[in-house]
Amino acid sequence: MCLPCELIGFFFTFIITFMKIVIVGAGFTGVQLAKCLINEKNQVVIIDNDEDTIRHANNQLDCTSICSDGNNLEILESAGIAKADALVCVTESDEVNMITCSLVDAVYPDILKIARVRNYAYYINTAKAEKKHANDFGGKHRPLYGINYMIHPDVEAANAIVRAVENGAIGSVITFGNSELEITRMSVEAGSVFDGITLKDIRTKTDIKFLVTYVEKENETSLARGDTTINAGDTLGVLISKNDVPEVLKLCGAEQNVMRKVALVGAGRIGTIVAEKLLPSRTSGISKFFLNFSTKHSQDFVIIDSNDELTKAASEKFPDARVMCADASDENFLREEGITNFDLAICVTHNHEMNMVLAAYLESLGVKQSVSLVSSAAFATIAEKIGVDVPIPLRDSIVDSIMSHLRGKSVKEIHTVSNGKLQIVECEITSGSMVVGKSLREISNPGTFLVLMTKQAAMDNYKIADGNTRLYSGDQVVLISEAENTKKVLSYFAGNTE
Repeated sequence: MCLPCELIGFFFTFIITFMKIVIVGAGFTGVQLAKCLINEKNQVVIIDNDEDTIRHANNQLDCTSICSDGNNLEILESAGIAKADALVCVTESDEVNMITCSLVDAVYPDILKIARVRNYAYYINTAKAEKKHANDFGGKHRPLYGINYMIHPDVEAANAIVRAVENGAIGSVITFGNSELEITRMSVEAGSVFDGITLKDIRTKTDIKFLVTYVEKENETSLARGDTTINAGDTLGVLISKNDVPEVLKLCGAEQNVMRKVALVGAGRIGTIVAEKLLPSRTSGISKFFLNFSTKHSQDFVIIDSNDELTKAASEKFPDARVMCADASDENFLREEGITNFDLAICVTHNHEMNMVLAAYLESLGVKQSVSLVSSAAFATIAEKIGVDVPIPLRDSIVDSIMSHLRGKSVKEIHTVSNGKLQIVECEITSGSMVVGKSLREISNPGTFLVLMTKQAAMDNYKIADGNTRLYSGDQVVLISEAENTKKVLSYFAGNTE
């Protein structure tokens, strides 16, 4: 059903407020972020003090680029910081990122300031201080270091890895707070009951309530439509209750493996965070991972790294794990220690290319499932083609996190899927939105967006939406749209997103 006449005009003529963003740091993250913002017609200025880096960025971006020190207030003012909506600092130096935000906050406190920080001590100590003094920082005091949002790439990546592992490492997983609903990527195998049927007929195959949100066919990705035919080899983004994942996975022609034996390759920062979340805590009992998949947790969780200092630290921190200082690519070692019979390998070393090669290699030797940290969505596509079950793109998770904060208070999170083609957004319906009081059937616009879940202001949990679901101010919604249309769709649902 199409949009009613009064909403058609609104959707396509709604005046979107464009932002001005100053980005300090023109590396991969800065450039990817700039591309996303420029595609939405925002005004972007990017600054870096390295001539080669800024020249490379200038060749890729249609925006103002400045070769200079971003932590110089005069340079920032010449870039228009006084009229900017946000400052994003993503240089290679944590200190430069933090000092730049602090400097701008002292003169222009109303500008939103975001900093990427790789030093875990900075990140965790700031988080603890903000939690301890939450009332102060929410009131008259400025945020610590003048930073509104501090982004730690290792934490973002580790959280994505843990979500995938807790779901059986069948595909990447997007979760929504404490909701039992999640979006899981599932591949349709040959012989699946879904092979050859349309999405509108998929309900005839099971009583389980779920929703297909998007379909990936070879190199093409599209929002789900009732007349879309599913074939073996397609990948589906499925909105489903966590408890129903195994059953729907069977319908796709696969199974969710029990993770009794897990090898974690890489004992650095990301590996440590992953282990902290997956291993049982001596103070909090058995972790969610082991509650779901196994009650055994000593010799069945192995940590491997070739760095003696890292493995020594891991041995002291995780006494319930078996920690080994070894080369994880050594086949003799892997067979002698029985790693080739493990249920899952998680590869999270600092060498991202090695991670995906090693994950595929371990599967070729007999490991059932693999999760690999890779640098970007482009490498994630390569990793899947060589056999890695769940590649986690580090840099893209950082851009998603930053974009979520730039969307405004009504937007909680943004998740980019399918190599950046689609975005899943969690936002709040504002009183200024023209969808207030409308049912989803009334505002349906297939091919532009899909509303997946809703949560009324008085309710605690999301529910899968249908055509009769009616929207009200204060409701939370999760929707999916093509990335290039996200800002327009958000303006439609959340009103002014700035």
